[in-house]
Amino acid sequence: MTEGTTSAAAEGADTLTRLEQEGEIAADYLEGLLDIADLDGDIDMDVEADRAAVSIISDAGGRDLQKLVGRDGEVLEALQELTRLAVHRETGDRSRLMLDIAGYRAKKRAELSELGAKAAAEVKSSGEPVKLKPMTPFERKVVHDAVKAAGLRSESEGEEPQRFVVVLPA
Repeated sequence: MTEGTTSAAAEGADTLTRLEQEGEIAADYLEGLLDIADLDGDIDMDVEADRAAVSIISDAGGRDLQKLVGRDGEVLEALQELTRLAVHRETGDRSRLMLDIAGYRAKKRAELSELGAKAAAEVKSSGEPVKLKPMTPFERKVVHDAVKAAGLRSESEGEEPQRFVVVLPA
């Protein structure tokens, strides 16, 4: 191994350790929240795309956990921000942690990927840009990734909370 390769490997290991630590802090915070709310759920931690990913899952169908998702994921978004703040308080570093509850984000990601692919197909056939409805940053990111995978490009336009994706011809 060369010196550059060794330092890159060490940096990668440091990043993984840091992200695993973020996941542990988040899990502890969320365990406390579940206890306070008297909700049952198991916590699963992973590292995905250079982010800590924490999921709350339930064997009992997750009906109670739906309360933590809220309408259109609004409660989930708020809990994610609170969890990021808890990690920040412990580490002093800004966290990009992703939280999923009862598979809501995983399901939403699949729906949005399909939406991005359909919009890209429409743009390819018509040659005209397609504007999508306003979305959260998470939703826009998933759509941008799907459009890129389809070989086209996209941009976000507008101001929060009315920011939306425009799929553009090649």
